[in-house]
Amino acid sequence: MIASTAPARSCGPPNALPSWEWYASRRERVAKVAPNAGHAALVALENRTIHFTLITQNVDGLHARAGSRNVIELHGNIMVDRCFAEGRVLTPADEVPGTPPRCARCGAPVRPGVVWFGEALPPKALDDALAATHRCDLFLSIGTSNVVEPAASLPFAALDAGAAVIEVNPERTPLSARATIVLAGAAGEVLPRLVG
Repeated sequence: MIASTAPARSCGPPNALPSWEWYASRRERVAKVAPNAGHAALVALENRTIHFTLITQNVDGLHARAGSRNVIELHGNIMVDRCFAEGRVLTPADEVPGTPPRCARCGAPVRPGVVWFGEALPPKALDDALAATHRCDLFLSIGTSNVVEPAASLPFAALDAGAAVIEVNPERTPLSARATIVLAGAAGEVLPRLVG
């Protein structure tokens, strides 16, 4: 069963300066990383299908950078800023410079566009992921432990809806016993062979 989409108790803004600096260092690292062969294989798969939805728990934006077009980022994107009070996505023009910056419209602190511990997933992202899961014929569960909810429930929901599920993972997970096919290995190695 998928976990409730009711808003969770917010942890509130962390100590702004150390948190902002921590995220800034992570953003710098992410900006230097290139998509791998697994990302490229998923782009190739998307290009061969009529309906393709990529649901990710990753916050690095690498799927979009690789060329995937229909991406649902369940946990947000570290490269995006949001207003802490209003939740809206901001551009640099919407921010008053500072550490951390502030929203030019309401003055609230700016935060990274990721889901923090204790926060609910964005309802639209979760609803879109559930809809795609229920209408798919094939669900690929790639490189996840399949224990973080509510995303961990998605491949099981696909199975219950009649889809085949292929698990690609170096380790066995709670999904392994029920998956249609289990391919042991890293996504960057297995997916190019699967798609090729």
